[in-house]
Amino acid sequence: MALIDVIAEVTGTVWKIQATVGQELEEDDDVVILESMKMEIPVGAPEDGKVTEILVGEGDSVSEGQVIAKIET
Repeated sequence: MALIDVIAEVTGTVWKIQATVGQELEEDDDVVILESMKMEIPVGAPEDGKVTEILVGEGDSVSEGQVIAKIET
Protein backbone atom coordinates (compact mmCIF):
# COMPACT_ATOMS: atom_id res chain seq x y z
CA MET A 1 0.00 0.00 0.00
CA ALA A 2 1.20 3.49 -0.84
CA LEU A 3 0.38 6.91 0.52
CA ILE A 4 -0.60 9.41 -2.15
CA ASP A 5 -0.59 13.18 -1.57
CA VAL A 6 -3.62 15.25 -2.49
CA ILE A 7 -2.28 18.58 -3.77
CA ALA A 8 -3.93 22.01 -3.98
CA GLU A 9 -3.80 23.04 -7.62
CA VAL A 10 -4.36 26.75 -6.88
CA THR A 11 -3.73 29.22 -4.08
CA GLY A 12 -6.91 29.88 -2.15
CA THR A 13 -8.94 29.25 0.98
CA VAL A 14 -10.42 25.92 2.07
CA TRP A 15 -14.13 26.56 1.65
CA LYS A 16 -15.46 23.10 2.51
CA ILE A 17 -13.99 19.72 3.43
CA GLN A 18 -15.92 17.02 1.56
CA ALA A 19 -14.11 13.86 2.73
CA THR A 20 -13.47 12.39 6.18
CA VAL A 21 -10.60 10.32 7.53
CA GLY A 22 -11.32 6.66 6.84
CA GLN A 23 -13.62 7.38 3.90
CA GLU A 24 -13.13 5.32 0.74
CA LEU A 25 -12.85 7.49 -2.36
CA GLU A 26 -12.78 6.80 -6.06
CA GLU A 27 -10.47 8.70 -8.38
CA ASP A 28 -11.70 12.31 -8.85
CA ASP A 29 -14.10 12.23 -5.86
CA ASP A 30 -13.96 15.61 -4.12
CA VAL A 31 -11.70 15.83 -1.08
CA VAL A 32 -12.00 19.58 -0.46
CA ILE A 33 -13.41 22.61 -2.22
CA LEU A 34 -11.17 25.66 -2.45
CA GLU A 35 -12.31 29.23 -2.96
CA SER A 36 -10.06 31.32 -5.16
CA MET A 37 -10.96 34.58 -6.88
CA LYS A 38 -14.64 34.05 -5.93
CA MET A 39 -14.70 30.67 -7.68
CA GLU A 40 -15.24 27.28 -6.06
CA ILE A 41 -12.59 24.82 -7.18
CA PRO A 42 -12.94 21.14 -6.22
CA VAL A 43 -9.79 19.16 -5.43
CA GLY A 44 -10.30 15.52 -6.30
CA ALA A 45 -8.62 12.32 -5.22
CA PRO A 46 -5.76 11.48 -7.60
CA GLU A 47 -6.45 7.73 -7.26
CA ASP A 48 -8.89 5.31 -5.62
CA GLY A 49 -8.13 4.84 -1.94
CA LYS A 50 -8.92 5.59 1.70
CA VAL A 51 -8.39 9.00 3.29
CA THR A 52 -5.76 8.62 6.03
CA GLU A 53 -5.18 12.27 6.91
CA ILE A 54 -6.63 15.70 6.21
CA LEU A 55 -4.00 18.37 6.76
CA VAL A 56 -6.15 21.51 6.47
CA GLY A 57 -9.27 22.92 8.06
CA GLU A 58 -12.13 24.98 6.68
CA GLY A 59 -11.04 28.60 6.39
CA ASP A 60 -7.32 27.76 6.09
CA SER A 61 -5.27 29.43 3.37
CA VAL A 62 -3.42 27.06 1.06
CA SER A 63 -0.74 27.59 -1.56
CA GLU A 64 -0.51 26.04 -5.00
CA GLY A 65 1.29 22.71 -4.66
CA GLN A 66 0.58 22.35 -0.92
CA VAL A 67 -0.29 18.86 0.35
CA ILE A 68 -3.81 19.06 1.79
CA ALA A 69 -4.58 15.38 2.44
CA LYS A 70 -3.17 11.86 2.15
CA ILE A 71 -4.83 8.80 0.63
CA GLU A 72 -3.77 5.18 1.06
CA THR A 73 -4.07 3.13 -2.12
